[in-house]
Amino acid sequence: MSNTRTHGAYRTGGLWAAAGLSFVALVVGSGVALIGMLEFDERCMQGLTRGPGRLLRVRDQAFPPATICEFENGEVASIGGRGVLGVLLWGVLLVLVVSLIVALVAECFEPRLGGDLVVPMSRVEKLRRTGAAFFVIGSVFLMFYVLVGWKLFAGPSSACSVGADWGTQAPKTLEYSLFPPRATCQYTSGLTRKMIPDWMASLAVELAVPALLAGVGFALALRRWNAERRAVR
Repeated sequence: MSNTRTHGAYRTGGLWAAAGLSFVALVVGSGVALIGMLEFDERCMQGLTRGPGRLLRVRDQAFPPATICEFENGEVASIGGRGVLGVLLWGVLLVLVVSLIVALVAECFEPRLGGDLVVPMSRVEKLRRTGAAFFVIGSVFLMFYVLVGWKLFAGPSSACSVGADWGTQAPKTLEYSLFPPRATCQYTSGLTRKMIPDWMASLAVELAVPALLAGVGFALALRRWNAERRAVR
């Protein structure tokens, strides 16, 4: 007979399934929106896409991904910024955020057995589940952070000049920050430009929240597992 003790854990299978499905839908929908952005700005500037009045400027929208052509009396957007796709992307994002956060918070608690939302689970099973969540979510955060902010690792003095041979014309790095990943580059002409777009810096911070929650859940599960292991010795 097994001596493994069981404890209470919330039923989070449905939440994880909802998070996974909504993530896939978000990736697919965003891909369709990005395809719709291709050459949309050129069509506006060439007059192939018409709007109310004279064209003033063209800008890109971070989410939902879209190119927006601003005219004197209104705007015309690519498929991601209008219609059903834009609404669906916001809805899918909401489902993803809510289900992910609720699931991660639920993994931090250990309710008493007996409730409809509670299932028996051993310390080892809990440790494996929270460890898997921490690994996946933490990896997503880490990969995105490295992707957008790898130049910052060169330090404040040379972040803006990494990856190119500037010689004596190397730009200066202003407003350097590792977290949020941010730096402003000033060139010899006096022009300043942000190394990392604001939406990318904000997304890096937002991705850190579920990664931190997953880490807390894993740390609590590890602590409880260690305490139980010492108790049975």
